[in-house]
Amino acid sequence: MDIREVQNLIKLVSKSGVSEVKIEYNDYKLTIKNKSEAAVQQVVTAVPAAVPAAIPQATPVASAPAAPTAPAAQAPANEIDESKYITIKAPIIGTFYRKPAPDKPPYVEVGDSINEGDIVCIIEAMKLFNEIESEVSGKIVKVLVEDATPVEFDQPLFLVEPI
Repeated sequence: MDIREVQNLIKLVSKSGVSEVKIEYNDYKLTIKNKSEAAVQQVVTAVPAAVPAAIPQATPVASAPAAPTAPAAQAPANEIDESKYITIKAPIIGTFYRKPAPDKPPYVEVGDSINEGDIVCIIEAMKLFNEIESEVSGKIVKVLVEDATPVEFDQPLFLVEPI
């Protein structure tokens, strides 16, 4: 089994909704586990419980109404119309790296022109470093993920303005 076959299996399991798949083939043993919906629901219900506790403490402060206005005013300046751009997404689950090594420059920066097949980043999965190639030609408009952070399957990584 090569890494492409493993990646395809991970995609298939994540799309199918199956919670776990075990494969044994000759000397290979592979187990792919999907997150359970119960765990996701617990996280979602825990977040709203924490938010109301923080709101009553902030309400008596006079500057609290000004705080929501300031981010709303900044949002249009930082916001990019994503509808005209192509998104490069993570093909696998793993840790996102912009550089081939800590002492090397990033593969791509905002403003760089890329061609189809150019390496844009690395995703480490199961101690394997997978070079992620661009499927489009264009110019990098935005990097959507911080270096050395975990990414999920199909998570947007880069916005590209097509040529």
